[in-house]
Amino acid sequence: MRGRVIWWVAVVLALVVLATVVPTPGLEQLRGWADELGPWFPVAFFSAYAIVTVAPIPRSTFTYSAAVLFTPAVAIPCSLLASGIAATLAFVGVRRLGHRRTAALRADHRIAAVDARLRRRGWLSVGSLRLVPAVPFSVVNYAAALTSIPYRQFLPATVIGSTPGTIAAILLGHSLTEGDGTAALWATGAFAAVGLVGMILDARLPVRGRDDDEVGTPG
Repeated sequence: MRGRVIWWVAVVLALVVLATVVPTPGLEQLRGWADELGPWFPVAFFSAYAIVTVAPIPRSTFTYSAAVLFTPAVAIPCSLLASGIAATLAFVGVRRLGHRRTAALRADHRIAAVDARLRRRGWLSVGSLRLVPAVPFSVVNYAAALTSIPYRQFLPATVIGSTPGTIAAILLGHSLTEGDGTAALWATGAFAAVGLVGMILDARLPVRGRDDDEVGTPG
C-alpha cells in the first residue's frame, strides 16, 4: 500500500516539475497567433486552455492571458467552460486509473472517515478550495478523484467555486491593461478569505445522512 502511495506522489511531483520547466508562449506570441488564426483564435485558445490545464500547469497563466486577449464578456464564460472541461478530464482520468489502486489506503479508519465526509459533503470542501488562489487547480482535481466524492458534487463545486476567483482575475488583468486594478485585487483576497472560512466550517460541521452516494465518473 505504501509503495503505491509513494509511486503516485512521485508521479504527481514529476508532472509538477515538468510543468515548471516547459516553456509557455508569451503575450506577444499569442497576439501573433491571434492575427494568423483570426476568428478561430478564441476556439484554439480556449481548447488549449481546457487540454493543457489537465496537467499541473497553472490555470492562472491562461486566465490572465485571456483577460488581456479578450473582453471580460468572452474571457469569463469561456474560461469557466474550459476549467470545467479540464477538471472533468483530470477527474475521470485519475479516477479510472488510480481510484481502485488506492482502495487499501482509504481502508485506514482515519482516512476512511475523511473519505466518507467527502462522499457525503464534498461539494463544500472542493468549492472552498477553489476559492483559495494558492491551492493548485490540478492538485484539487487529482486529489478529489482519488477520494469517493461523486462527480455530480465535484463538477458543480468546481465551477461555482472557481467563478468568483476567475471573474476577479480576469477583471484584474483587464483593468491593469486599462488602468488601476485595486478593486479586483481586493476582491481576490476577499474570495480567498471566504474559501478559508468554508474550509473551517467544513471541518467543524457534523456530517449527517446515510452513506449511500454512488462513486462514479460521467458517462
